[in-house]
Amino acid sequence: MSEVFDGYERQYCELSANLSRQCTAASALDGEQKKQKLSDIKAGLDDADTLIRKMDLEARSLQPSIKATLLAKLREYKTDLNNLKTEVKRVTAANVSFAARDDLLESGSADTVAVSNDQKGRLLMSTERLNQSTDRIKDSRKTMLETEELGVSILQDLHQQRQSLLHAHKTLHGVDDNITKSKKILSAMSRRMSRNKWIVGSLLTAMVLAIIIILYFKLTR
Repeated sequence: MSEVFDGYERQYCELSANLSRQCTAASALDGEQKKQKLSDIKAGLDDADTLIRKMDLEARSLQPSIKATLLAKLREYKTDLNNLKTEVKRVTAANVSFAARDDLLESGSADTVAVSNDQKGRLLMSTERLNQSTDRIKDSRKTMLETEELGVSILQDLHQQRQSLLHAHKTLHGVDDNITKSKKILSAMSRRMSRNKWIVGSLLTAMVLAIIIILYFKLTR
């Protein structure tokens, strides 16, 4: 999920619950107090509209699998906001004279109870959504911490592997140096053996010539 969307969602749920309470309070007011309360409620509705637009933009910028879930939730919030606007219109329309209001209260007490129950239901729903958002944020933080720990563990393993590779490289470099030295020693031994062969051959040739000369002188005398 998106932490940005969750933040907007939490703000909207708090604002929706507050507006529901204000609507209930405005129904019991008269005159200037009621006008001021309705003005505050309309300002809150504007803030709620802004949060809905922000959530919509954030949801549409995410991956399709996540976007579909968030847009479904967003439709519920839009419906909730429309219900709030309807309730505000009803409270505004009820701002009539004291005599007319008394008549309406006597004839519509049942409607008032129903609206109050509806507002309580919205408040409970908003509170539940706020709790769900808080739980999702906690789960996201837990997942982030677990991912961070896994990343640290992987980095440590990679560091150990790098040290092992460096050690192996040094060992191979030492073996290569030893092989080079061995080649030089073998080359020197080969040259010495060739030189010794020539010396031995020369000595044998000289000995053969000496024997031939000695035999010649002995036979000719």
